[in-house]
Parts: sequence; structure tokens; C-alpha cells
Amino acid sequence: MFFASDNWAGAHPAIAESLVEAAAGFASAYGTSDLDKRVEKTFSEIFERDVAVFFVGTGTAANSLALASVTRPGGQVFCHREAHVNVDECNAPEFFACGAKLQPVDGPAGKMPADALAAAIGRFPPDFIHGGQPMAVTITQATEAGTAYTLDEIAALAAVAGEAGLPLHMDGARFANALVHLGTTPAEMTWKRGVDILSFGGTKNGCWCAEALVLFDPGKARQMHFLRKRSAQLFSKSRFIAAQFEAYFRDGLWLELARRSNGTAARLAEGIGRSATARLAWPTGSNELFAIVRNDAIKALRDKGAVFYDWPAGPAVKATMAEDETLIRLVTSFATTDEEIAGFLSAL
Repeated sequence: MFFASDNWAGAHPAIAESLVEAAAGFASAYGTSDLDKRVEKTFSEIFERDVAVFFVGTGTAANSLALASVTRPGGQVFCHREAHVNVDECNAPEFFACGAKLQPVDGPAGKMPADALAAAIGRFPPDFIHGGQPMAVTITQATEAGTAYTLDEIAALAAVAGEAGLPLHMDGARFANALVHLGTTPAEMTWKRGVDILSFGGTKNGCWCAEALVLFDPGKARQMHFLRKRSAQLFSKSRFIAAQFEAYFRDGLWLELARRSNGTAARLAEGIGRSATARLAWPTGSNELFAIVRNDAIKALRDKGAVFYDWPAGPAVKATMAEDETLIRLVTSFATTDEEIAGFLSAL
């Protein structure tokens, strides 16, 4: 019963087979092969416009290079306090963006409210050089709390960023999960709502190692070629990333896998809602959920082989918890089985 992370899951068989197929024969290197170009065209089709696509190996690389591409001297990047770029990337975004600084913004359920963002940007008046200057806004979709920004919420944040002349970046490590939860299209969830740059993740949703930077204005992509090379993210055999994405998109596999992981998370949440020893900390809209669980039940779960992480509880959640309770995070994946869900709920 593996609920620690969707990173723990392996690769979908179709993705694994794509790597075997790509291993045969010869193809030009450094993103110039027919396969690379074909998949780049697929990205443009999915997003309903011409986009610039840069394959990289990790989500951290995608996020860091996205911010590096819009760097400004003394740059301040606004993000949610719990965002992955702020708490889980070892200062890589600041490092690759030449010393930019992340400015955390608080907000409930992992979301950054538009008014809070506006207030945070307002603390850096343009004529006060000592404080640096606003550089970018980055949001996570789905969020680190498992929630998803609505289309209106994205548009509101984009409006605030646009008013300040700042690009809006979206960390889409769980892009597909948020997309199917909202029942919308890639275009509607991104550039049609004001997103300028997207970190598009496939690794958490059935790929082996497939991440991409998507720039919705190809005219601004020239520097990214050099940034990717300088950061050691230009793979000579990038066709192996392209091959994964080709299988990922074929016949809507990526959406099917996201629906599967979201569905098992929903069944898990429903069962927790019926439990006498646990309750959801807040509603979620992806394959990540957070539960407040009695400590004796946590021991019983782990004794039965359940794997998950204890999670730090913020002040608002902690105020609702008893001394013998702990907040835990549960993450499902495309590989999560009905038997694992049933076993977890039975042990609970």
C-alpha cells in the first residue's frame, strides 16, 4: 500500500515500450531528430497555438530555467509559502536565476489569493532600489496541498501579475491531475488565462523521466536554448524524452492516467470520510489528499504495510487536532490498485 508519492510509481507499460522503440537505430542528437520535432508539434496542437518546447530531465530544472529566463537584477519572485519552488528545490530557482529571491505569500489550502499577491508586489516600489524589483509570479497547479486553482483564480492572478508587468509561470508537475479535475483544456488552463510559461510534468503521471518547458510566446525563446545548455539539461539523446511524451499523449493516455489516480484518491477520501479514526484536513482536487488520523490508527496502518508521510500541520489545521492525532499526506498514482485502497481503509 504505497501512498508516499506518485514519484514512487514506475512507468506505464506504453511509456516503457516507447523507450525500447526509441533505442533502435540512429537519430540526430540534441533535440534535432524527427521524433523531437514531431512531439514539439504535438505540444502546439494540445495547446491550440504555436509554442516553444524545451525537454528537460526534472521538474526542478524546468522551474528553475523558467525563472532564469525572466531574471532581473535584484529580482523578487512571488509564490505561495508552501510552493515546491520555495520548500523543496534546494534554492535551485534562486541559483539559476542569478540570485533572485523567492517572496512567499500566504493563502489557504495551498493557493495564493490575488489580493495577497497584489499586496506582496506592492511592498517593492519601483523607485526603492534597495529592496530589489518584482520579477515574476509562479503558481503550482495542482498545488502542494492537493487543491487546484480554478480558471477564474488563475485569471485573477494573471491580471495582478500583468498590471505589475510580471510574467506568470505555472509549475505543472501534476498538470494533468488538475486538468481532469477541472474538466477543462490545456489552453483554457494556461495561456487563455494569462499564463506565460509552463513547467509541464509527465514523470509523476506514468513517465520515466519526462518534463518540458513550454513558452507560449516562441518569440521569447531564444535565450532558453543557452540557459538549458548551460544548466546541463540539453540531453544529446533527447529523443528518449520525446519518445515518452509521444506515448504519453497517444490516444489520450496522459488524461486517462490522471483520471485513474484522481479516481483512486477520491475513493480513498470517501472512505476516510466514513472513518471514526480519521478525517480529511480539507477537500482536494487531485491525486494528493491530507488527513488527520488518530495515532493508534496510524500505527495500525503502518503495521499492515501502508507507506505514507507525516505532514507538518499549519496553525489553522493544528488548532483542530487533538494531541493524539497527526496530519498525514496520501498520494495515489496511475499504478494504485483498488486492492490497495480497500486494504488501507480496512486497516484504518
